[in-house]
Parts: sequence; structure tokens; C-alpha cells
Amino acid sequence: MEKQLDTMAGRLEESLATHRIVSQEEWTKARKELLKKEKELTRLNDELSRQRRELPWVKVDKSYIFDSTEGKLWLSDLFYGKSQLIIYHFMFAPEWEEGCPGCSFHSDHIDGANLHLQHHDVSVVVVSRAPLEKLLAFKKRMGWKFKWVSSYGSDFNYDYHVSFTNEQLKNGTIYYNFEYAKHDEGTESPGTSVFYKDRTGNIFHTYSSYSRGGDILIGAHNYLDLTPKGRNEDGIMDWMRHHDKYEDFKGDQGSCCH
Repeated sequence: MEKQLDTMAGRLEESLATHRIVSQEEWTKARKELLKKEKELTRLNDELSRQRRELPWVKVDKSYIFDSTEGKLWLSDLFYGKSQLIIYHFMFAPEWEEGCPGCSFHSDHIDGANLHLQHHDVSVVVVSRAPLEKLLAFKKRMGWKFKWVSSYGSDFNYDYHVSFTNEQLKNGTIYYNFEYAKHDEGTESPGTSVFYKDRTGNIFHTYSSYSRGGDILIGAHNYLDLTPKGRNEDGIMDWMRHHDKYEDFKGDQGSCCH
């Protein structure tokens, strides 16, 4: 693994050493051409967001109970007085001793955004299948403040297609990211689901995204995409670790998300 990383770094450094160098005027011309494409992408993303808001909804009639530091909570309770709820499906199986590195990377971005989202009619809650005591211990280790509840013993993760039964895994095909596909990567996968609660208490499922659909919520990626080296990865997020493990990760096989 270490040798592979050194080889990748060598190729990248060689590429940067031979990068084209131009005058300020030529650079500005090239930058303005790229700016046209960036503006086009911004407009396309605005339109995509509009279409996302116009998706039809599905009423949630099934009851789900979660374990929390406040005791047993229903799905309705997770709104915490807001009308909109974003749930991050964090990969943490009951038998695991720590959470997924990739999901941890994603979750490092929640608290900063949550300072503002909670004032804009949005509740953000993280849900995993691991027992609550494991979630709380890992949350303390990572220094997070967001609300994290356990769906242990509930159908919630299975109904929203982020956890898979042993029978499904035995068959080799699971339903994930809105398609049936072969899967040999364990019982958990990441995702984000959004819900709306109306004034009478009805709950509707409005949106879900999976796999790289959650990439837009990872601010560190956007920073990296501005730099000459970019994300500098051989596989998706293979460079990333739990934020308390960067000093001692040699020999680690990388993120569980690739």
C-alpha cells in the first residue's frame, strides 16, 4: 500500500513539474474561458435543485422507533420542531467497533453547517444500526455534536436501502442507488434521506441519494477540487482516514467507501 502511494505521488509530482507556464495575460484568457463553464455549471445545478424540489413525495405510514440519549424516539420526534428533516445514513453495523472512515469524513462537515441549518427549519440527524452506546462512544472520540440515534432492531435502514440482510448478501444482489446490482461489500452502505412533516403531523419522504450522491455535502472535496493536485486519489477517498488517524495509517487499506 505504501509503495503504491509513493508511486502515485511520484507520477503526480512529475506531471506538475512539466505543467504549462504562460504569461499573466494568457492565464487570464484561459481562466475566463473556464469561468464561462463554471457559470454554466452553476446555472445547471440551480436548475437541478429546482427539479429536485419538484419531485413527488411518498407518505410515510410505517412507524419507526430509534434509541437516543432522550430515550425512545419516533421518526416524527427527529424533526425536533422543524418541518424538514435530513437523515444521514452512517455506516456502523452492530458488530463494528468504530464507524466507517468515509462516513466519518462526511460527518466531520455536519456540525459547521448545523449551526445555520437549525435556524432555517431543518433538523439534521445521523442514523446507524449499531447500538446507541457504541455510537455515543465513537461520537465522543470524534468530538461531534450532532444528534445521532440508533435504528438497532428497526426496519428503517432496510426500508431505505442502506442495510442488507445476510440472505440478500448470500444471493449476491442487492437494491442500492435505485437499481439491483451485485454487492460483496458487507451489510452497510451510505446515503442521505430527506423528509417533510406538514402541520397535521403527516410525514413524507421527499428525497434520497446514495453512493457519490452525497459528495456535494463534503466541503473538503470542494476545497481539494480548487487545487493543482485535486483529490489526488487512486480510488474514491482512498487517501482519507478518521481524523484522529492521519499520523499513523501506513499499512491501512483505506476507506470502506471505495
